[in-house]
Amino acid sequence: MPDASWMIKGREFGHCNCAYGCPCQFNALPTYGDCQAVVGMQIDEGYHGPTRLDGLRTVSILKWPGPIHEGKGEASIIIDKRATAAQREALLRILGGQDTVPGATMFQVFSTTFDKVHDPIFADIEFEVDVDARKARLKVADLVEARGEPIRNPVTGNEHRARFDMPNGFEFAAAEVGRGWAKTNGPIRLELADSHAHFADLHLCQTGVIR
Repeated sequence: MPDASWMIKGREFGHCNCAYGCPCQFNALPTYGDCQAVVGMQIDEGYHGPTRLDGLRTVSILKWPGPIHEGKGEASIIIDKRATAAQREALLRILGGQDTVPGATMFQVFSTTFDKVHDPIFADIEFEVDVDARKARLKVADLVEARGEPIRNPVTGNEHRARFDMPNGFEFAAAEVGRGWAKTNGPIRLELADSHAHFADLHLCQTGVIR
């Protein structure tokens, strides 16, 4: 069993290089053979053992040379610089898949696929996400700039709405699908344009998604 109990309730903007809809959600191979992603998370309520995590933000920059399950990936984690030493340690443990039942969350599953995890970065994180509107804005100094928008009908230009419903998912129970753009610097450099994005309410603990 995990060494410490934890819980996160908040919102997420996840953006990757695949086509709208993200094949990962259907156990299919990535659109272009590899996986590149930027994930912003706003924690509205949370704790790790006795340490509260309310109001903190994180950003994960992730890259795999092939499908995620084949491994050889790398990760760069950015933690809200407002976090105390105890909060930093707690967030790094959660995001690193520690104190979690194996296979229960995306943090733990992804942690088994990394060959390299870069030293954590502590910085100001500007993050706004509206799940229902399928809109997000993410900025970290000169390291990350990303945005998310609704998909638009190519004929009418109207906003198009589609959702994921994941009864057995390890990231969220449901998510709105959209599109995004991102550019990152630092240890992992990515440039993504008009590709898959999702917007989700998160409620996770050491045993998985809380439904």
